Amino acid sequence: MLAVVGTYQNGYLKLDKDYTSAKPVKVIVTFLEDVQNETEKSLALSDFSFSKSQKNLENFNGSFSDTVVEERRKEL
Repeated sequence: MLAVVGTYQNGYLKLDKDYTSAKPVKVIVTFLEDVQNETEKSLALSDFSFSKSQKNLENFNGSFSDTVVEERRKEL
């Protein structure tokens, strides 16, 4: 294993020193600074609210669990 330092910006990685290889080489890129990936959506604890779920389902007639199972079967 070899470690080469570089800089990543706008989808491109520029290595601080040249590295040549006759074949493609797999790499692992580790971001050393604390950066947030803006395209990656994450869930927060506030996204899981029992009261919000109750409000969203107040006009729903039927079995919620049966509806979820039915939707998942359709996806198969």
